[in-house]
Amino acid sequence: MSEALAGFRPIGPSPDRSADNTPGQGPYRRMILRGLTVVDGTGAPPYGPVDLVIEGGTIAAVLAAGNATRVADAPEAWATVSADRVLDLTGHYVLPGLIDAHAHIATPEQAPRADYCYKLWLGHGVTTVRELGAMTNGFAFTAEEARRSQELEIVAPSIVPYVYFGHGLGATPTGERQACAWVQAAAEQGAAGVKFFGAPPKAMQAALQEAAHLGLGTACHHAQQDVARVNALATSRWGLRSVEHWYGLAEAMFTDRTVQHYRPDYNYLDEAVRFGVGAEVWQQCAEPGSARWDAVLDELLSLGTTLVPTFNIYIATRDAARTRASEWHADYTAPQLESFFTPSPRAHGSFFSDWGTEQEVAWRHAYQKWMQLVRDFHQRGGRVAAGSDSGFIYKVYGFGLVEELELLREAGLHPLEVIRAATLSGAELLGIDDVTGSIEPGKRADLLIVEENPLANLKLLYGHGHLRYSPEGLPYRTGGVKLTVREGIVYDAARLRADVRAMVQDERARQKDIVLAGEDGSTRQ
Repeated sequence: MSEALAGFRPIGPSPDRSADNTPGQGPYRRMILRGLTVVDGTGAPPYGPVDLVIEGGTIAAVLAAGNATRVADAPEAWATVSADRVLDLTGHYVLPGLIDAHAHIATPEQAPRADYCYKLWLGHGVTTVRELGAMTNGFAFTAEEARRSQELEIVAPSIVPYVYFGHGLGATPTGERQACAWVQAAAEQGAAGVKFFGAPPKAMQAALQEAAHLGLGTACHHAQQDVARVNALATSRWGLRSVEHWYGLAEAMFTDRTVQHYRPDYNYLDEAVRFGVGAEVWQQCAEPGSARWDAVLDELLSLGTTLVPTFNIYIATRDAARTRASEWHADYTAPQLESFFTPSPRAHGSFFSDWGTEQEVAWRHAYQKWMQLVRDFHQRGGRVAAGSDSGFIYKVYGFGLVEELELLREAGLHPLEVIRAATLSGAELLGIDDVTGSIEPGKRADLLIVEENPLANLKLLYGHGHLRYSPEGLPYRTGGVKLTVREGIVYDAARLRADVRAMVQDERARQKDIVLAGEDGSTRQ
């Protein structure tokens, strides 16, 4: 794929841990985290207090003492075992590290350096991301960042790199042999999976089947340009692992048409039009509970398809002004990202220049039906994973995934099911559930620790804090992840977020100096 990389301009890489001012502590030969209440990611109810014993980067034991019902290992065997570090976390809650199943490393147009998004992810307890496509930074950069993260050389989540089908070997393959050869090359160069937007049907079917044969993951955003020929049901029949966003699902449930009834002025390259009428497809498909609706969901379930809805990335369509004014933008949105969000015909996802009430009403209705589909699929036993797609449409890394949890809750999932979607279900989708995704002995020590119970209020996971008032009536903020443990390395999550705030301030000052230098012709240091 290297021959196409000259067209990429990767973002500045993350500095080495040794040069970073928040390198984290550990992994230790043995560390004990005491007094925790566990939400283990499987859907089981909380239990505690327990002690977690972590050896190197692995959970060695979950110890519970003095409880009438024992759901963890007995502590007696560990009574005389020494530890290199003991943290008293009495009263805190521990969850598996979150998995963002639809993520993109920031580009030069979105952030100054890659660790901007890495630290926001880790600062929100995200310990694994599925990087879907490496579309702007290029696969070579993404694969190298994934390697550096795996070797614990940088402060970053574990990165599972997918490559965009067709990138790196010229145009998208149009034939079956070309498609298979392309997928084979992707596997040889270290891709964990392939992300599709669409392709000629025979080529796409061949690519999906070759990817399955090679053990690669697959994901698809069924773009409007190809969905008339290949919808989400067709690709799932060919072995697609996950359907991203909402594209292709409504189209699979048409009963009186084969294509969406687009308006005469529709132009796919005009995103204001594209997203403005996007909601209409949900009004043109089968109704919940109808024969077609049930048949599609039942077949998707039988095929083992996973839904990654990314509700949060489109939520501005329901209320653009509210999303534009989200509380965290002031401190956490880099000036590059702020500029990228500004309505423009040239920046993807920046289409809100004339967004109106009619579009927002249509999208509110679309969300009701879309959420009903995800809820019905989930209640049938289908796997739903949490993904954010942050970096677009006013969504900031880390914050976007927490908002996705809130929207999965709105869709009808129980908080325990929401947490499972963001942990074990994501690990199952990525094929790493034997390694991470739940709190069990033998699994990687990927954890997030928070002072209060997030099942009671998911907003406690937001990095800018959750607003309350004291008994005296004074407002204050609480919440935010306290500690993130990535493969046994303990990070102060608040410090990571403070690093991002400082980075944002520095970038704003630097850009202000550039503007001033341009005005008076001098260079300021």
